[in-house]
Amino acid sequence: MNVQAGRPRADRQGRLVRVLAADGHLRIVSAVTTPVVEEARRRHGLWPTATAAVGRLMTAAVLMASILKDDQRIMLQVVGDGPLRHVVAEATASLQVRAYAAEPRVHLPLNDHGKLDVARAVGKGSLHVIRDLGLKEPYRGAVPLVSGEIAEDVAHYLAVSEQSPSSVALGVLVGPDGRVQAAGGFWLMPMPGAPDELIGEMEQRLGRMAPVSRRIDEMGADADPVALVAPLLEGLDYRVLQAAPVEFHCPCTRRRFEAGLVALGAQELRSIASEQDPVELRCRFCNRRYLFPARRLLELARRAERPSLRLVDGSEPS
Repeated sequence: MNVQAGRPRADRQGRLVRVLAADGHLRIVSAVTTPVVEEARRRHGLWPTATAAVGRLMTAAVLMASILKDDQRIMLQVVGDGPLRHVVAEATASLQVRAYAAEPRVHLPLNDHGKLDVARAVGKGSLHVIRDLGLKEPYRGAVPLVSGEIAEDVAHYLAVSEQSPSSVALGVLVGPDGRVQAAGGFWLMPMPGAPDELIGEMEQRLGRMAPVSRRIDEMGADADPVALVAPLLEGLDYRVLQAAPVEFHCPCTRRRFEAGLVALGAQELRSIASEQDPVELRCRFCNRRYLFPARRLLELARRAERPSLRLVDGSEPS
């Protein structure tokens, strides 16, 4: 039986800031996510190209979750015809994030720019965004992938589906040993009424910036999300609206898995118990393993026959 891990140590947390700059004309969200992407790599045994794809999508989810409130959450799904098949990341307003790739063991030759070829690993497909805002039904949106590099695809989604022209930069640097050496990104949003001159200046500054992963790597262990976007803030007044930790967290529990098993019905549970002992189930998002011996499956089967005693848990197993 797995024991639920406690709160991550500070050195296993990333950091995020939300900044308002240029007299309120610019909003910038910046995050250093190296520890949480490394945690995902370690849990899922991700190979380098898969690590880059998962890490970019995790960072994008965290950036977009930073503007949510209370118990709201967002899920990003990249579905393509490449070897990764699909990549999923989910983040909450409290900046807890989890993610997985359908095929974690993907590593391709470097692309023409000498970088991990995420676009080819993803292939052609679509980006899906699901926002759970606590309403009766979640908000869902989708756009075709424009590059498969994820940052451009997220920016395209924001412009098309949410009428929010933005610049999104994401990066993951994987070291020679396969571990995550640097990861993070930022989201730059001109606010309504921002002067054209300011937008033009930001476009020039973006064009001169070094890749995100390189900047984070150069800053080392103390990489600061404000310093990450310093070239964009130079000479501008700004204030930090939020500074918060980012952590890998998965809410899966044995009880949630048992609720899902009960939903299978008594007959199916008895059939499974007769064929396997124990049954092993894994959470897709965190790869945590849960073992259910045959005797427990039979207990759940009896519970399934008595609706009044069924487990009450609002969530399906991951």
